Amino acid sequence: MTNVQVPPGPAPGTPATTLVLQGVYLKDCSFEAPQGPRGNGEWNPQISLDLNTTVQPVAGDVREVVLTVTVSAKQAEQTLFLVEVKQAGAFVMQNLSADEYKRAVGSICPTVLFPYARAVVSQLVSQGGFPQLLLPPVNFDALYANSQCESAGATKN
Repeated sequence: MTNVQVPPGPAPGTPATTLVLQGVYLKDCSFEAPQGPRGNGEWNPQISLDLNTTVQPVAGDVREVVLTVTVSAKQAEQTLFLVEVKQAGAFVMQNLSADEYKRAVGSICPTVLFPYARAVVSQLVSQGGFPQLLLPPVNFDALYANSQCESAGATKN
């Protein structure tokens, strides 16, 4: 007979934590190409990527998390295009501690939403007449950990 040790779980009567995706939707998007896809044949733009996450309560334990992805492409000083995508998700968040809530909003939810936003950015850029743009994967866990280190350092000063 084998003895199996079960790791201790939450104490009886302690409510379980829950983070469940209810839906993903495109909240807003915009594409601007001031000069259109005209070019001199040379395609070597400077690409800038900016990410931002916000959260709003919807009803009860449901929260809307919005990942804003802004991409701009410049050649010399001329803006070729500017894309902004607000990809949203409705998440049920129950019994999360403050730290778990911050991690969910800063890392887990954006990780779920980013592939959808990435596809929309690629589609908008292609439909705008520019070469396909595939955004690189983003490690939101590392970004969240870095932001936590920075905020801890700022608090100590």
